[in-house]
Amino acid sequence: MGKPNLLNGIRVVDFTHIVAGPQCTRILGDLGAQVIRVENEQGLDSTRTSPIKVGGGDGINRSGMFEYFNRNKLSITINARLPLGLELIKRLISVSDVVIENFSSRVLENWGLSYEEMCKVKPDIIYTSITGFGHNGRDREYSTWGPTAQALSGLTMMSGLPGERPAGWGYSFLDHTAGYNAAIAILMALHYKNKTGKGQWLDLSQIETGMVLTGPSVLDYTVNGRPYRREGSPPGNRSRNPRVAPHNTYKCIGDDRWCVISIFHEAEWENFCNTINRKDLLNNPKFITNSERILNEDDLDSEIQSWTLTKSPEEVMTLLQNAGVPAGIVQNNEDKFEKDPQLQAREFFPEVLHRDAGEKFPTDGFPVKFSHTEANIRAGSPPLGADTEFVLKELLEMEDEEIATLYEEAAIL
Repeated sequence: MGKPNLLNGIRVVDFTHIVAGPQCTRILGDLGAQVIRVENEQGLDSTRTSPIKVGGGDGINRSGMFEYFNRNKLSITINARLPLGLELIKRLISVSDVVIENFSSRVLENWGLSYEEMCKVKPDIIYTSITGFGHNGRDREYSTWGPTAQALSGLTMMSGLPGERPAGWGYSFLDHTAGYNAAIAILMALHYKNKTGKGQWLDLSQIETGMVLTGPSVLDYTVNGRPYRREGSPPGNRSRNPRVAPHNTYKCIGDDRWCVISIFHEAEWENFCNTINRKDLLNNPKFITNSERILNEDDLDSEIQSWTLTKSPEEVMTLLQNAGVPAGIVQNNEDKFEKDPQLQAREFFPEVLHRDAGEKFPTDGFPVKFSHTEANIRAGSPPLGADTEFVLKELLEMEDEEIATLYEEAAIL
């Protein structure tokens, strides 16, 4: 018999879409909560139409992006715009612990599902709302995406090379960050509910979750009056504090293959030079001390890369690590999934059955191992509406005739 899941018995009504909300409920689902996605084909989650498909198939149930964010969840299709649909949602809330959504503010309120209305149905409900700005203040009506929230939080200004435009990130980092913070907040609210019997409204601002990550820059401004600066030295992957050299990524044999080398002490520098058979570098006036190496960093990187270009990143890493020199591969997907012995030892890529494709595929697991409980992947993402009748019959104990009426009235689809 396996270990129990931490959130067994917790039921979540999930109105989320795209990334921020689904990331939160993904975590809750991995921890054992029963997560019920409320969907509507007329307002389909855009990740269901992602061009990355699973199992070579096509259609709204084969999206790789939807699969990634929605494992361990059920899907029920309800039309909340109809009175019968709204009443059905309230019945579902009445037997649940958590409601979560990441629409812009007022959406659920306009449906007739404000926090106050939910409390009439379930007084101890935990209602979690993820928006760009939160539900109060001048900007509450505005909506955001991860990249725009990054810009408004200050993180985009902090990223990029010296002297260049702010770069941001290539992926919606703040969508994930908001999801992580929402999951933490829900766990704390469940803890409070266990102690007091009281639920509450969790109002999360995505932009504020980004501002938390700008802490050192904010402190520098509030204490010293200095704005954040990208200009100056060192650029790229070179070490800023402390200033040491060599410290960079170096190209190796292969297409877009790299290895990181990071040397902080003179003993490591000596071991490095001996390992690559370049004892002449130890006596070169340009590299004889860390200060000189910093002044001549471009020349030093060229000398090092002339060696790394003759070897694979695995060879570079192994040779240097065996000599006590910090070095590591810049891993790509093949490295992580096929070659990394540490991830294999941790069994980090379990296989999960895709419910529409009928095949198993590896995916990333939960990054924490529990000694007495478990976080696991029990099912792949749900096909649209696949669990509607299960939820109605098993959870809400509805009869066939009542369900048939809901279909006839288009309250469920």
